[in-house]
Amino acid sequence: MTNETEITIELTITDRELCSELQSYPEGAGRHDFAINAMRIGALALRQAQGRIDAELVRAEGNLLMRNMAQELSAHQDKMAQEISSTLKDYFDPESGRFDQRVQRLISKDGELEQLIGRQIGSNGSELSKTLTDHVGKDSVLMQTLNPDANSGIINLLTKATEQTLSDQRERILNEFSLDNGDGALTRLVNELKRNNGDLMGEFSLDKEDSALARLISRVERAQQKITSEFSLDAEGSALARMRRELVAVLEEQSKQNNEFQADVQAKLAEMITRREESRRSTRHGLEFEDAVFRYVNENSQKAGDIATKTGNTTGIIRNNKKGDVVIELGPEQDASGAKIVVEAKENASYTLSAALNELDEARKNREAGIGLFVFSARTAPEDLQPILRYGDDIIIVWDTEDTASDVIFNAGISVAKALCFRAQGGSVNNAVADFDAIERVIREIERQANGLNEITTSAETIKRGSERILNRARIVREALEKQVAFLDERLEELREIVGETFQVGVAA
Repeated sequence: MTNETEITIELTITDRELCSELQSYPEGAGRHDFAINAMRIGALALRQAQGRIDAELVRAEGNLLMRNMAQELSAHQDKMAQEISSTLKDYFDPESGRFDQRVQRLISKDGELEQLIGRQIGSNGSELSKTLTDHVGKDSVLMQTLNPDANSGIINLLTKATEQTLSDQRERILNEFSLDNGDGALTRLVNELKRNNGDLMGEFSLDKEDSALARLISRVERAQQKITSEFSLDAEGSALARMRRELVAVLEEQSKQNNEFQADVQAKLAEMITRREESRRSTRHGLEFEDAVFRYVNENSQKAGDIATKTGNTTGIIRNNKKGDVVIELGPEQDASGAKIVVEAKENASYTLSAALNELDEARKNREAGIGLFVFSARTAPEDLQPILRYGDDIIIVWDTEDTASDVIFNAGISVAKALCFRAQGGSVNNAVADFDAIERVIREIERQANGLNEITTSAETIKRGSERILNRARIVREALEKQVAFLDERLEELREIVGETFQVGVAA
């Protein structure tokens, strides 16, 4: 008996594998259901293989796919707009933008522009001084050319050329007025006069001192002597001697002006250096460094969703104690929300590493902070101090406000401090699984890479940054540092998720 919803089939199964599967189920409803499901799956597979597709199912899945794509594209568009807005604000914000800070570092007092001008037109070793010395100095080509004692000098060459020219002209003139030259002008003139008027022969006789020819030759000789004397350096009143005096006077005046210019530039540079040294020794310059540290920490905290507060002018929980320049409180999005990091900034050559640790310990107590970050100025930091160090819950870094390359050290110090905060928070959670060994390895790797960056930067400055190979190595180390910091941030995110799940499990229990 069959109809549209029920078919009775009696089957004899001989396939060994299928028989083995059916025998694994107990005889009865279990084996019957398994056989029905197997036939259903086989029938569906055969129908799909034959190209029969459920149009409604395809349409529904297609509509679902389009809706998902529309949602993803809309979310991506919003995310891109936010990232573009954040990036533009990061660079062009008039108060905290990197572009404005870069311009300020370029044009501020003791800035990069002022340093560049000092190197170009500064003391005796400047590019301007070298150029002037090369062109108008004592051993320059110009002075050697104008030296009258030099065989290859212009004056000596001009004198020789003039004498040679005058000698050639004199020989030609004398040859033209010599009666021994049958083709000379004088011989032709005498012959012509003999033919026309023999009475004039006496005027062209050299035997008569008052003859016209003798007077002409005498005047030519005097003119020749006068011309020769005008191009002789032995005569003080000669034209060549006057020209030499005028050239020497012009060169002396230029040399005097050059010396005055160099003296003025050196005085200005000395005044600038004096003002800079006085500023560095003054308390005001230390306050400027503290302000720069707060601005950088505040900018970094805003990006991370944390809160930075300048506390250097207020007392803490210890009476009459103002230790602790800046306090960073981790934001509500952090699993270690509310944890505090105290920051001490010092640009004072009298501070040693031991004094910094003691002050940081007092600052942590005064500001009720679990982690401390001490920022040494690169100008006054102790000699041979590594750029980043960690002593328990305290981090020591060296930062140069005028070198953007050292910003990665500051970022690494803040990331290590946050990692220590999170580790302290994670240590109080029961059954929390956190890879703190990996964080510790990353922290040590940051210290090692930072030390390598410091050595490379020192070498590059020693050779005036003239080696592209060393600078390229510094770039590689800097990128490695940034990767390590990024890895540390990723590990922190993973730890936050783990601790968050642990808290949820504890609450549910």
